[in-house]
Amino acid sequence: MSSPGETELAKELGVFSALAIGTGTMIGAGIFVLPATAVGVAGPAASLAFVVAGVIALLTALSISELGTAMPKAGGGYYYINDALGPLFGSIAGWGNWLGLAFATAFYMLGFGDYASIYLTIPEFLFLDGSQIAALLAGMLFIGINYYGAKETGRAQILIVVILLFVLLIFTAVGLSNVELDNLRPFFPEDKGGATTVLPAAGLIFVTYLGFAEINTVAEEMKNPGRNLPIAVIGSLVFVIFLYALVMSVVVGIDGPATVEGFEEQAVARLGEIILGGTGLALLTFGGLLATASSANASILASSRINFAMGRDKIITDWINQIHPRFFTPYRSIVITGAIILVFIVWGSVENLAKAGSILHLIVYGLLNIALIVYRETEYPGYDPDFKVPLYPFVPAFGAILSFALIFAMAPIEIILSAIFVVFGGIWYLLYAKKHADGVGLVGEAIAPNGDDAETEQAYRVVVPISNPDTQQRLLRLAAASAQTHTEVDIPELVAVNVIEVPQQTSLEQKLHFEEERIQRQQDLLESAREAAEGLNVSLRTRAIIGRNSGRVLLSVIEEENADMVIMGWKAIKLRREVVFGTTVDLVLRDAPCDVALVHLEKDHIGNPVALAGGGPHAPTAARMAGDFATIENVLPVLLNVQSPNPEDEADNVIERGLHQIGVVADKAGLGESQYEAEVRVSSDIERTILEEVAKYETVCVGVSERGTLSQMMLGTIAKRIAQLGDRNVVLVRSRIDSPKSIRQAIIERLT
Repeated sequence: MSSPGETELAKELGVFSALAIGTGTMIGAGIFVLPATAVGVAGPAASLAFVVAGVIALLTALSISELGTAMPKAGGGYYYINDALGPLFGSIAGWGNWLGLAFATAFYMLGFGDYASIYLTIPEFLFLDGSQIAALLAGMLFIGINYYGAKETGRAQILIVVILLFVLLIFTAVGLSNVELDNLRPFFPEDKGGATTVLPAAGLIFVTYLGFAEINTVAEEMKNPGRNLPIAVIGSLVFVIFLYALVMSVVVGIDGPATVEGFEEQAVARLGEIILGGTGLALLTFGGLLATASSANASILASSRINFAMGRDKIITDWINQIHPRFFTPYRSIVITGAIILVFIVWGSVENLAKAGSILHLIVYGLLNIALIVYRETEYPGYDPDFKVPLYPFVPAFGAILSFALIFAMAPIEIILSAIFVVFGGIWYLLYAKKHADGVGLVGEAIAPNGDDAETEQAYRVVVPISNPDTQQRLLRLAAASAQTHTEVDIPELVAVNVIEVPQQTSLEQKLHFEEERIQRQQDLLESAREAAEGLNVSLRTRAIIGRNSGRVLLSVIEEENADMVIMGWKAIKLRREVVFGTTVDLVLRDAPCDVALVHLEKDHIGNPVALAGGGPHAPTAARMAGDFATIENVLPVLLNVQSPNPEDEADNVIERGLHQIGVVADKAGLGESQYEAEVRVSSDIERTILEEVAKYETVCVGVSERGTLSQMMLGTIAKRIAQLGDRNVVLVRSRIDSPKSIRQAIIERLT
């Protein structure tokens, strides 16, 4: 079994950077291409339509912010719908997201062609006009760029956003002085249908706001995402809504609705020419070309992420996600998506493609809001978002209702087409996804829970990250010994995991970048793990994962597997600031919601294991681990307790106190009196005595501490010295925690 891993990026983005990213995802092609079409539907009220569409987008953006801070996942909105509502709705959402992006990309490319034709005279060919030919050529160029793996850098994207904002602000600032209020009257023209045209226009231009969902993908890069993510979502959306409404008022106010409609898709550039002459035409044309190109490229990149998530969940065949052996891009996905885009460019018009893109995403966003309600109401295990939607359940409920209502406010033919698409998603589920997809979603589990799962207790499960073939056999043997002591359940299960870490410099749009040589080494490693597990009387599964951050990947696996314990190997100790063992081990030690054992192997055998049986919260788990490992050598573990002498106590009382502490620890560890040997020492130098005593044993088990600095919380003074012993097997243990946030919160409280 293999699955995609979680990623964690460096938390370097403050609130202002997040606002810039949020704004940049929405400043795109729509405002340059759609004004004339929107004015044709609603007249001057088109500016209100942009506000209405933005407010509906804001409701869904709040929902996706909560989901993003709870479970950042590849696939975004599609993932949450499939997970919460099941593969039927996952099929509808996956296809909706994918084809919606294809429609939107074709729309962007046609807009690009219209702007290119301002300065380029392209002759007609067959049934294609010049702007369509330009759109096709540009589309093939961007498909080729994505196929070969070139991508925008972060700095280039920021530069694009700055340029587009500059262009729009110049146009708006100069245009305001040229606005005639009479051109905005009547605001609701009767000949177009009055105020009733606002919702159809909002449905048409909803495609303009599609980028807001991408804000969710940078949640892990933000400092304090629980606070900054919703600020970025709300702040950027409010800013863009205000900007779009202002731009539309200027567009209509300069020379009236008739002029705008006459300029068609080139309206913004042509109006720039009216107020700024040739310079204005060149400036706004450049802005339009840049916006359409950037939006199209981002959409093609996003489509591969949707394909990956659908293939992972077996909604479609994973064949489509094959990585090119040379360019390391999902080339099949790009080629298929590109072919669909080119067909849409030939077949569609700007208006039809914009409506199609809007409708499909409105279906997805409506389902996304419902998914949030399902997560909340089913009390999904581990669902603990840093940010929660205000005024729940009204916000997601209205988000779902208004998203669907916007579809029904459009023309009957468009409603019929959306219904046909939903039927297509259902048919696809029945003919393909139902046979291949795993799971039924939270709704399906609530309606028809699996009786067998309810009655059968999960086997004791240990996750074992492996990376070193020289130590993996011993590591698996220790994991098996620990698991086999839990005889109250079926044969215990080991899950051997190997993670190939993808550097941050690679594209964020595709989670998996395969390198054949590394993949083969990974498979060989897991195969040798399977061979090493033979005869251990445990069930072994292997998971080969490629992810960004090994620590986050392992945490994801631990949570997915509902693991009882994770046993990790480690080599050396790093004491640099807050890094104790290395970022991967530290992260698992801090956040894993299960018992954690860090094993430093220096010897080939366990020998007589000893555990420190003091008063620490993790001592019982350390004692239990020593007992588990002792079964390998068929010996009894030693529970060691060192007492400081007290002049007021008799020596026997000190020994009794030590034996009592050992008894308490052993009882909590589930060790009977005949299952361990007790050793009590009395010394005024406790640390030195402990080090001298544990030096007599081949394997030492010790619980981590939770006092002092972060390094001391992870180790503690005594544990740190023991861990640095160079000729012993050292096992550092941290007991199960109720929530990953509990220990994190404790650390924060102590540091502050």
